Amino acid sequence: MTSGQDALDLARSALQERRWPDAYEALHAVGPGDLTGPDLEGLADAAWWTSRLPESLDARHRAYEVYAAAGDERAAAGASARLAIEHFVREEPAVGGGYLARAQRHAKAIPEGPEQGFLAMVEANVARFSGDTEGALVRAREAVAIGQRYGVPDLVAMALHTEGLTLLDTGEISQGLARMDEAMIDVLSGRLDPYFTGIIFCSLIAACLELNDVSRAGEWSDAARTWCDTLQPGSPFPGMCRVNRAEVARLRGSWAEAAAEAQLASEELETLEPGLAGLALVQIAEIARRRGDQVGADTAFARAQELGADPQPGLALLQLTQGKRNAAKTGLEVALRNEAQSARRARLLLAQVEVSLAVRAPNEAKAACEELRAIASAGDTTAFDALAQTADGACRLADGDGEGALEPLRAATASWQALKLPWEAARSRVLAGQALAATGDEDGADAEYRAALVTFEQLGAEPDAMHVRQLMAGPEALPRGLTPREAEVLRLVAAGKTNRDIAVELVISEHTVGRHLQNLFAKVGVSSRAAATAFAYEHDLA
Repeated sequence: MTSGQDALDLARSALQERRWPDAYEALHAVGPGDLTGPDLEGLADAAWWTSRLPESLDARHRAYEVYAAAGDERAAAGASARLAIEHFVREEPAVGGGYLARAQRHAKAIPEGPEQGFLAMVEANVARFSGDTEGALVRAREAVAIGQRYGVPDLVAMALHTEGLTLLDTGEISQGLARMDEAMIDVLSGRLDPYFTGIIFCSLIAACLELNDVSRAGEWSDAARTWCDTLQPGSPFPGMCRVNRAEVARLRGSWAEAAAEAQLASEELETLEPGLAGLALVQIAEIARRRGDQVGADTAFARAQELGADPQPGLALLQLTQGKRNAAKTGLEVALRNEAQSARRARLLLAQVEVSLAVRAPNEAKAACEELRAIASAGDTTAFDALAQTADGACRLADGDGEGALEPLRAATASWQALKLPWEAARSRVLAGQALAATGDEDGADAEYRAALVTFEQLGAEPDAMHVRQLMAGPEALPRGLTPREAEVLRLVAAGKTNRDIAVELVISEHTVGRHLQNLFAKVGVSSRAAATAFAYEHDLA
């Protein structure tokens, strides 16, 4: 027996036992010409599980070429379908589409088998991302049937999961989650290939987070953490799972834990999966924004965009606090034009309500409210109800209808509390307090403010906490400890006056104006005249 054969036997044994580092090293000790198609697929698996993703794709492509050259249509169909899946997961649709076309050509030359099922599952995902939900459901259900017919749990689980995601896209939330939970039965049984196990875990948790279903997301995130602990060191999945884990922690109010998880995930994934690293940075930016760290939020959002992650609606809300109102408004409008999925639209719409009210565009806010009500009515979830109730209450309050705003805002607070989202619940409480104050119930308003303040202080949400303290102090108190003279300077800045103009109007020196500006910028927590102007309008000082 040759040493090459010894290495090959060792590699095949390691592959069977999923000892990925050993398999990778042993396969590299074998001459490339001695590797069969299955050996090359094994090398692809070993490279993937040791975080060598480009090498994994190369090895799988070589396996495909071996099968195609030998005229093994079934193996070629399977390999090209798997390559299509991997490239689509990596958000490389052009390459994925090319392998999908190859898989379709090979599948036509063979009788029905699991390969056609995997092909149908890939086609369902392509149809889903193209907006063809009806076609996606048809192909996903065909894939489920083929998987069940041939006893392929990987195929059944992936196809059920795809069907569930498509149902979520159409607003059929309960049916979609039921399909996804059914797919998880096979995941939890341990019968699936680890690659598909990881994909389904990550996708399911991400879907739950989009629905603000933190309870369900948290349960599956805990299960995913347990599964990740069984993986050998060097695998890509712990980092991928960490992104979702960070978002779960942020929504639950564990901001320090969330920031640590997100930072680690961004470092682990930046070269491996840049898009996911970007999503981790979005979590860092969101935490910074809530803490009042505008520079940190700005930096993280910018880097997330560079890596291909969508920063909305958080970026628009940050820009609003910075006085960049037109940028905030335009950013949300663009995001909404490009988003069809109801859960993601709902989150954008609530932000649009906030921005539209801030820029004195009540009709746009009301239109966003109406669409949110429609989504909530069709989706029938607590999260959609909470978003719609919050928006409805905010719009009514802006119209001066404190009494009409109270019912939806109290319902929103209850919904956010049921979802275990403390920051969102506290913000609804603040609005409810303002509604009570508008009806003359100062004691009721004070109770809401105090409850919200406790939450904000526990979270470290200092901008929200300062806003509540100002509401509790009453209209005669100036925000952030501003002096009457600083407030007067701020009013003139908001009116577009230069330092010289302000000096002339207040009969003081430009140097004194500059000192007042320096002091009020520090108190307000801004670094530009535009941001100071935004603050002035938000606090009725303009």
